[in-house]
Amino acid sequence: MGTGDLTDEELLAECDVETFRAGGPGGQHQNKTESAVRLRHRPTGVVVTSRSERSQFDNKRICLRRLRQKLTRLEEQPEPRLPTSVPRGVQRRRVEDKRLHGRKKRERTGPVEPEED
Repeated sequence: MGTGDLTDEELLAECDVETFRAGGPGGQHQNKTESAVRLRHRPTGVVVTSRSERSQFDNKRICLRRLRQKLTRLEEQPEPRLPTSVPRGVQRRRVEDKRLHGRKKRERTGPVEPEED
């Protein structure tokens, strides 16, 4: 049963709901009301938070929408990747670059010591 089949109430039953003060600008109203909502989906551990609205109800609705989006992304299986090989031209270029780099390092000289007379 996917998350799209669950009603809001059923999805909320699977979550830990936490309310807190939103903080930020907004003055006394935001400092006194716990309008921000955090939902933690117990089966998957996914956490979503909303604090954009003044209403706790609206923030809970936003959280549910975000939670559904995250859970559907978790359910989607990516297509398997096809194995590819490195083209011969790229292999040759890589080997030649390594050869040049090694030659450059071998040709470096150490510090020159002053000659004593």
